[in-house]
Amino acid sequence: MMFKQKKRWHCLPGAPLTELDKKVMYWESKGKEVPTRDLIKTPEQIEGIRKSAVVNNGLLDTVQAAIHPGMNTQEIDDIVNDYLKEHNAQSATLNYEGFPKSVCTSINEVVCHGIPKEEDVLKEGDIVNVDMTTIVNNYYSDASRMFIVGGKTTPEKEQLVRVTKECLDIGAEAAKPYCFVGDIGHAIQKHAEKYGYGVVRDLCGHGVGLAMHEPPDVLHYGHKGTGMLLVPGMCFTIEPMINMGTWKVFLDADDPYGWEIITGDEKPSAQWEHTFLMTEHGVEVLSE
Repeated sequence: MMFKQKKRWHCLPGAPLTELDKKVMYWESKGKEVPTRDLIKTPEQIEGIRKSAVVNNGLLDTVQAAIHPGMNTQEIDDIVNDYLKEHNAQSATLNYEGFPKSVCTSINEVVCHGIPKEEDVLKEGDIVNVDMTTIVNNYYSDASRMFIVGGKTTPEKEQLVRVTKECLDIGAEAAKPYCFVGDIGHAIQKHAEKYGYGVVRDLCGHGVGLAMHEPPDVLHYGHKGTGMLLVPGMCFTIEPMINMGTWKVFLDADDPYGWEIITGDEKPSAQWEHTFLMTEHGVEVLSE
């Protein structure tokens, strides 16, 4: 017996077909994965996400100004909490599925979800990712930045940080209206692998805005024309995690909370993340 696949895209009752409707329905008829209408943000929702992003950007700017050798990562969490309080905002990560802090601080071989702690003292030459998701009036924005502690590190780590940022920028350039998630991942993987780097496959970008994690999953590797169709009005992150060695990762057995992810060969990893809005002309950066 053949079962007809349930349609994901539904036109507004009584409303004429828009160009958006026609394009989404065309790709759905070709068997492609398309968004549901609730993933298309309204102008009011986009404005709310923008306001959240302003706070998120300011918070990362404040961390950037403060970070220095000898600082411990709990101090970063303290800075974050003070800033959030001053701006009437909340952290999305605090107490999320047991995560105990307001920000993620991932040093060297820690790929992501590093937990701030007093014993993690930053040394000159460390590379650290600070990843923040801010809630303002129930709207979410998400971004992370890499910092080279003390401004100097090895040429190998410096190249890793630079190429990872290039991967983010190349992924954003590949994100055109009515492209597919796989177009982004393909572009990122192609660039990273030129340098012999591993693109983490176990973690990915995601939709964002009304919750911290929404569809679609934005993989940072893969093939063109695969994954969900990206249409104007969608908000999502691109956040490539690029490892100096293998793409494989593991959960740190020493982390009592079960969150910290380490590279499989314990070589350094880097990550940059922006929140994007898809428009008729390409992506707009909201949080960076």
